[in-house]
Amino acid sequence: MPMRKIINDPSLVEDQTMDGILAAFPNHMKRIEGSKRGLIRTDAPLTGKVGIATGGGSGHLPLFMGYVGPGLATGACIGNVFSSPSAEDMLEVTKAIDSGAGVLYLYGNYSGDTMNFDMASEMAEMEGITVKTTLGRDDVTSAPNEEMARRRGVAGIFFGFKIAGAAAEEGRNLDGVHTIAETAIFNTRSMGVALSGTTIPAVGVPGFEIPEGEMEMGMGIHGEPGVEKGPLLTADEIAGQMLDRILPDLPFSSGDSAAVLVNSLGATAPEELYILYGKVSQIMSDRGINIHRAFVGEYATSMEMSGASISLCKLDDETTKLLDAPAYSPFLLQQVGGPAS
Repeated sequence: MPMRKIINDPSLVEDQTMDGILAAFPNHMKRIEGSKRGLIRTDAPLTGKVGIATGGGSGHLPLFMGYVGPGLATGACIGNVFSSPSAEDMLEVTKAIDSGAGVLYLYGNYSGDTMNFDMASEMAEMEGITVKTTLGRDDVTSAPNEEMARRRGVAGIFFGFKIAGAAAEEGRNLDGVHTIAETAIFNTRSMGVALSGTTIPAVGVPGFEIPEGEMEMGMGIHGEPGVEKGPLLTADEIAGQMLDRILPDLPFSSGDSAAVLVNSLGATAPEELYILYGKVSQIMSDRGINIHRAFVGEYATSMEMSGASISLCKLDDETTKLLDAPAYSPFLLQQVGGPAS
């Protein structure tokens, strides 16, 4: 059966996606010289301010290009679908956003990405650019709590972009931006559920399949194995099972304040996300945890995968202030700035 995708040529999906984004938002982002896969804010580099660079495989919009903007990242580069960008592209982004204050790399904890970003960091250091790195590692099902360094970065990295981006916008130095990014990532936990597979355009067939009427709890955004397969549960049951894993992991306790992100993996209707959020809100209220701000929509997808993820970020006074600071990206359904709802 041919792919049901509105594309031209499977081998051109990544480049034509980039072209379309730049055509849609020419006042917001621009391509950098020397790289087909790197883009930056139109006002970058920002004099005297830390640059924030991110990137990863295509297929996850609005990750990664959708988090380039005021109060967020300064630049991003992408690889092929589900594949790391090159070290050379990452270096070009780094040079384009550095204003002399250094650059923070903020991206997901995947082996191909870490290898290429580390190489780019070394090359940047040889050119006199100081780089520090924070890895998104919020997926509670990908490794035990005591082995957090092995965990995958998924949708919860949004909180890292938002909080670190606000700190950079304030003019904090590289050590300060790196420290608050680490705090945000450490205090974030996520878990996903998948209801269907996804097809990489260049491959043309699903990388995996989930039978009709079934689901897989804990599956990763590239189809990494989850922790449990079984019949499709109700939204309330899914929310309950996910929070039963997420809440004890930090842990989140009565009296805490948190931000909640309910994310579509690509093919899940907004109605379903809000049904999930309704139960999440009830459970957290019952446990005495205050929801300071909620985000519901597409924040980290996996092409056309059907499913959702839930992320919680534990907040203190400092991270609450930074989360609430103004930020803008044309990709974000809910713009941040002003009082929480």
